[in-house]
Amino acid sequence: MWRRPKAPGKPLAFVYVSLCHGNAFSTHLSNQITSYVERLSFCSITGHSVDTVVMNGGGAHNPSEEESKQDGAGDTDGGEDSNEQEVIVIQDTGFTVKIQAPGTEPFDLQVSPQEMVQEIHQVLMDREDTCHRTCFSLQLDSNVLDNFAELKSIEGLQEGSLLKVVEEPYTVREARIHVRHIRDLLKGLDPSDAYNGVDCNSLSFLSVFTDGDLGDSGKRKKKGSELEQIDCTPPEHILPGSKERPLLPLQPQNKDWKPMQCLKVLTMSGWNPPPGNRKMHGDLMYLYMVTVEERHISITASTRGFYLNQSTTYTFNPKPANPSFLSHSLVELLSQISPAFKKNFTALQKKRVQRHPFERIATPFQVYSWTAPQVDHTMDCVRAEDAYTSRLGYEEHIPGQTRDWNEELQTTRELARKNLPDRLLRERAIFKVHSDFAAAATRGSMAVIDGNVMAINPGEETRMQMFIWNNIFFSLGFDVRDHYRELGGDAAAHAAPTNDLNGVRAYGAVDVEGLYTLGTVVVDYRGYRVTAQSIIPGILEREQEQSVIYGSIDFGKTVVSHGKYLELLERTSRPLKVQRHNVLNEKDESMELCSSVECKGIIGNDGRHYILDLLRTFPPDLNFLPVEGEELSPESVREGFPRQHRHRLACLRQELIEAFVEHRYLLFMKMAALQLMQQKANKESKLATLTENSSPGAAVPALPSTETPDASCESPLEGKAEDIIPGLAQAKELAESLAAEDGSDPKSREVVLNACKAVGSISNTSFDIRFNPDIFSPGVRFPEDSADDIQKQKQLLKDAGAFMVSCQIPSLVKDCLDHSALPMDGATLTEALHQRGINVRYLGNVLAFVDQTPAKAQLEHFYRIGISELITRCAKHIFKTYLQGVELSALSAAVSHFLNCFLSSFDAVAHLPADELVSRRKNRKRRNRVPGGGDNTAWASLTPSELWKNIVSEAQSYYHFTLHCENADQVVEKYGLQKITLLREISIKAGIQILIKEYNFDSRHKPAFTEEDILNIFPVVKHVNPKASDAFHFFQSGQAKVQQGYLKEGCELINEALNLFNNVYGAMHVEICACLRLLARLNYIMGDHHEALSNQQKAVLMSERVLGVEHPNTIQEYMHLALYCFANGQLSTALKLLYRARYLMLMVCGEDHPEMALLDSNIGLVLHGVMEYDLSLRFLENALAINSKYHGPRSLKVALSHHLVARVYESKAEFRSALQQEKEGYTIYKNQVGEAHEKTKESSEYLKYLTQQAVALQRTMNEIYKNGSNASIMPLKFTAPSMASVLEQLNIINGIIFIPLSQKDLENLKAEVQRRQQLQESGKSVEDLTVDGPLELEDKIPMDVNVD
Repeated sequence: MWRRPKAPGKPLAFVYVSLCHGNAFSTHLSNQITSYVERLSFCSITGHSVDTVVMNGGGAHNPSEEESKQDGAGDTDGGEDSNEQEVIVIQDTGFTVKIQAPGTEPFDLQVSPQEMVQEIHQVLMDREDTCHRTCFSLQLDSNVLDNFAELKSIEGLQEGSLLKVVEEPYTVREARIHVRHIRDLLKGLDPSDAYNGVDCNSLSFLSVFTDGDLGDSGKRKKKGSELEQIDCTPPEHILPGSKERPLLPLQPQNKDWKPMQCLKVLTMSGWNPPPGNRKMHGDLMYLYMVTVEERHISITASTRGFYLNQSTTYTFNPKPANPSFLSHSLVELLSQISPAFKKNFTALQKKRVQRHPFERIATPFQVYSWTAPQVDHTMDCVRAEDAYTSRLGYEEHIPGQTRDWNEELQTTRELARKNLPDRLLRERAIFKVHSDFAAAATRGSMAVIDGNVMAINPGEETRMQMFIWNNIFFSLGFDVRDHYRELGGDAAAHAAPTNDLNGVRAYGAVDVEGLYTLGTVVVDYRGYRVTAQSIIPGILEREQEQSVIYGSIDFGKTVVSHGKYLELLERTSRPLKVQRHNVLNEKDESMELCSSVECKGIIGNDGRHYILDLLRTFPPDLNFLPVEGEELSPESVREGFPRQHRHRLACLRQELIEAFVEHRYLLFMKMAALQLMQQKANKESKLATLTENSSPGAAVPALPSTETPDASCESPLEGKAEDIIPGLAQAKELAESLAAEDGSDPKSREVVLNACKAVGSISNTSFDIRFNPDIFSPGVRFPEDSADDIQKQKQLLKDAGAFMVSCQIPSLVKDCLDHSALPMDGATLTEALHQRGINVRYLGNVLAFVDQTPAKAQLEHFYRIGISELITRCAKHIFKTYLQGVELSALSAAVSHFLNCFLSSFDAVAHLPADELVSRRKNRKRRNRVPGGGDNTAWASLTPSELWKNIVSEAQSYYHFTLHCENADQVVEKYGLQKITLLREISIKAGIQILIKEYNFDSRHKPAFTEEDILNIFPVVKHVNPKASDAFHFFQSGQAKVQQGYLKEGCELINEALNLFNNVYGAMHVEICACLRLLARLNYIMGDHHEALSNQQKAVLMSERVLGVEHPNTIQEYMHLALYCFANGQLSTALKLLYRARYLMLMVCGEDHPEMALLDSNIGLVLHGVMEYDLSLRFLENALAINSKYHGPRSLKVALSHHLVARVYESKAEFRSALQQEKEGYTIYKNQVGEAHEKTKESSEYLKYLTQQAVALQRTMNEIYKNGSNASIMPLKFTAPSMASVLEQLNIINGIIFIPLSQKDLENLKAEVQRRQQLQESGKSVEDLTVDGPLELEDKIPMDVNVD
């Protein structure tokens, strides 16, 4: 049994952070109100033997051990010896208590021993019958329970105990919390917070399409099974071939959101605060309200509760009215005064608690919507107060008001991490503080740019100002005091913060004890880049020169070093691949560093060792850094590198470095293997010619990868090294044993030495590649004696640049060709690039590479998304500087003008909006121009042709890509883009929110956008995402088990992962979403359709909430949910979900995309199932066309498409067409898998059947022609497809194969699974064995073992 450790020495400010989790304990809220969220407390891990749990990531988390594994050197079975206490069996024996609240019947509540009393408070504040109470205590036998006590620590609390809810006297703070809570309840269904992007609210539309049909775990009245009720007609705009792309359906109107007015006005009274004599009567504050019945009332909040007083708008009379209706809660008071309030409030709360918890729990980070309807602006006292108090006071529940962010961020890092419970508590605290910090930093950055914060150096010009707000330091992304002059000025100053953030992320992930980084958030808002950082204690009191004891403050002119820092950084050098090196300082003394020179070490007043300015954590990218007298490798030169970039801070990504090192490791293994085999052969053949023996390296192609041809370059990436060299496995063992030996055998030492040299290892006795981040840094000088080393490092960097061009870019394109990478929009494209370590600045190269690929037609979707990304990024760069010249009052006019120039066919003339204020000011400006003040209406002179010229030149200068277009219409025509897609991309990238309505982009007579269409500008935020490491290990182990065919074990592990994820992240997170999706798929495969439906519903809701309603992942979640709905007999819901997915996909990437084929096959099949044959054919034939285009006409996918179309023709009794289609399919099967394959046989059988049907039909027709009406007609079999057969086809196209087995087949299955595994290990594709598509990693071998 695990007891959560008490930490008596923790600072008070921290108690809240580590103990409370999520907004209003949303995690607990959700799992108490409904059974939706799995219990957050731990499940018991019984049933696993000790070592399996260790294997699944429960093992001692020793970072150095992890690193050695990463590097491919160290031992791989680390962690076996971690003692047994690691495997903690946590029994969650929940129990039930009775709760008695005033005025309600006692009710039962299920609780868990790990919960705190505070969490029961939250549940009560959310329950329909007790939600209006906030100021109460819980008492057990008249003893008040401590809010922060865990239930298991309370004496006498047991199964069946009665807890009484006792009303407590109010304080000003409690009264404010009460008013705020009541306002939140009144706004319970109002989506305006989600549209406005506040308080981590976000949109979700799933319930609109399911009409709440899915119910609890999908058990609902089956109205779908009677076919008559289904209206299957899709809206016109989503039919195949439709060119219309309306915007309005993106946010369908949810009927629950129609406001139910309970009060007209609820606001603080102007008579606040109470004067001294009234304070002494217990008055805390005054409220003013207008009821729905138009009654104006003034209310006093006193220590005893709320009552009516006799004040009016103009006269102050705080005496209680008669009757005063004194009530402990505001709701009770208003229910007595206003019948409409009573009726509507009750109805509203009923609706509120019926919503799925995932629709109302706050997300960990704010998600913004790029479209919104015109929301009515209502009077709201809490919102008004929040805006002006900057919300630092009572909201944070922390004694001492403002939060010391640095202290919180660092204290959470220092928590214990010895065992699983400790680590979970630590990760949960780290995640919570990070999400709070990101929210505060975003709010502060907006306040800074909006001019609401006073600068700490107000005398300097605006660009140079710095700010402090809420214990966070803000600086702007401009080159202050020519700091970056040699590196590219403002361009470098703009790139540095994101590089720095990547450094913070990398050091944070390595997580070395004793080394601290600053909380860092980078915010782009209104054309400005703001960096928000936590503040090192004491740094503001001293000069920077005094503080820095490690690194350099002037890019390497002066350098200092420090033993403790070297020791700490040494521990990060292996995982981050940073080489320890010496540089010269201004006195020509050699200084040892283990990071780049810019990385500064400062010991704060708290005694902690901080590192900051991590912008060069990773080595420079030589492809974008021309250096005099340095020649790049031939691969890079062939592609036109090196190229001049905007700045000299272009770095390689961490993913690239990892891939490069892994690639080199395989090369190292191969070399060692070849040499060993040679030595063996030499021994055997006794041809020990001295020359050969002395230099085995000479006989071996010991080339660095720069000269390796592409084939061997790509092979390690695909894990096919075994094919190239026979016996590599034995060689690996040999090489491992070599590394393990103490080097006693000179021959083996020589082998290792040669292999090390060939791959550029820094050690001569083992494989170890690291980079020196200071190579080619201007101003950095190295000592003479390290010249050789520096030369090696330069070569390594050139090799890495060549690896990017000759391996990573081709491998990305190859993945897109075989559909293992399927980007749908700019964000997913960027993600695909980044996963392979390719920076977005290579986008032009990637597109050029696609252009030269022979299979270019099959990459059209990828090319189109790339072009769209390139154009919108160029437009964003221009928009950024464009916005900086716009004053606030003209912002909406300027943004709409920019969008018109970018997308509208109307030639947007330079006209200023006809707004009296603007035009008056314009005239006044003309009269008295401020010298040097610049023209604030310069933005209005932008024309479409000028903007597109700029876009074309930006594409050329930044991406080295030539665009052939002069306006939006040409782009649409030449590259097949959609204006709506471009609008979505630019809005998301630039943080623009537009009014949701139909825009006419193609009108030549009026502009598409007016200033009324621009609703808001949002910040675009980059921050660190702390990870749940243990949960992730469980998740990966679960995936591995599933791939091996052990579904049940996989399912258990993934359930375990879900619990741990919930523990760390709360209920809402992208990773939980992936977990739920996989669980749903496993439930489905194992035959539990209800559970699958329930889990997938959560996955869809979560994806909408945390990624966005039209994110590509959300579209896929909708497709999965539709399949499970169909399997549950909810046909109309399945169709609605598929139509929604198709609409979103049309909007995001258009119709011409390989994924659309899968979606259309799904829609076609479901329509076939409900006997809508003509509609079904439209979708299936479209799927066939897309499949043929992207998979090639000979693909098995195309054969399946032909078969699906043939089945519909059969149902329509058009046997000739059916035969034609099935013949095509049969031919493909025969050519691809041979005549003996079951697929070919099935197809052949079906052909026979169709032929018989066709002959029978023909006979009947002849009979009718011959004998007229007295023909004796043979009854023909027109079969409506059975639901089971439709479902079977749906499973096949979605890559799910069920195998009904008898006992003897089970053995064969085991053998088959093993065979597949071996095939996978040797890198052969599993595609030949199954007709499944581009599935996620975890979906390779889903099987359902039904034993007959």
